[in-house]
Amino acid sequence: MQPDVLGLGADESAAYRALITVPSAGPDEFASLMRVPAENARNLLAGLETRGLAVRSLGDPDRFVAAPPAPTLREPLPRRREELARAEAELGVLDEVYRAAALRPGAPGVVDVLPGAAEIREVFGRLQLGARDEVLSLVKAPIAVISAADNVEQDSAVARGVRYRVVFERAMLDEEPDAYARIVAARAAGEQIRIADAVPVKLLIVDRAQAFMPLHAGGPPGALLIRESGLVRALVALFEFQWRKATPDGGRSLDESDARIVGLLMTGLTDEAVAAHLGTSLRTVQRRVRHLMEVTGGRTRMQLGFHVARLGWLD
Repeated sequence: MQPDVLGLGADESAAYRALITVPSAGPDEFASLMRVPAENARNLLAGLETRGLAVRSLGDPDRFVAAPPAPTLREPLPRRREELARAEAELGVLDEVYRAAALRPGAPGVVDVLPGAAEIREVFGRLQLGARDEVLSLVKAPIAVISAADNVEQDSAVARGVRYRVVFERAMLDEEPDAYARIVAARAAGEQIRIADAVPVKLLIVDRAQAFMPLHAGGPPGALLIRESGLVRALVALFEFQWRKATPDGGRSLDESDARIVGLLMTGLTDEAVAAHLGTSLRTVQRRVRHLMEVTGGRTRMQLGFHVARLGWLD
């Protein structure tokens, strides 16, 4: 059983607290007080005496009196503070080693080529686990190696306070069945997400010091790992440009595609008719409508049209 913050076990702590409540106690009285067998009571009293938390009564050596806690329990605190300081220092060293491993130091250049899906997954996860402050991401279709559902490291990073800004290419919303639901959940967790008609590359930037760029040219899986350099700064500038161009999820405007869908729904067309009219799939129309209903709070197609018009999202 783990000791408490003062280093006492649960039984010792309970025994000491009980002894404090009485002027003195013999083994039999203490057994009754603690509601334990007499042998257990004697062992507890002996343990408190050994720790300096109980002393024998001057008038009756068979009885025990609680000793002041501070002299005994305060004595180890400086040593424990020193141990904690050493642990913090060791953690800092391990953190630097972890980040250095993610950067793969020792290579002659600032760019490493990562071949193979397994290595891509490993480095992609390690970079996020090592993130301290901020992750910037451009998410482009199609899914190459890692889906949103597989990216558990992102959830871990967000939970410990790492800020995420993500630009999703609209085609990605058709890649994964629960894309809209994931966006809503991610925003609720604190991520900032925007939607763009297209983004130029897949990209992940960690703490503005490391960049990870998956490659997709119809060949085997591959990626670039880019260390702190002018190239990373250029990729940060690329991300910021795409971020400014993208539409905030739940912002005060609709892109042309969503505006046409809502406009057609407001004329009374069914989802099937809207899909046929636009030359797109029924699934795409339903997903976009479902997303807009989540954003606006509308529960029916009619309510969606009302909220969109009220918010001034349509001309």
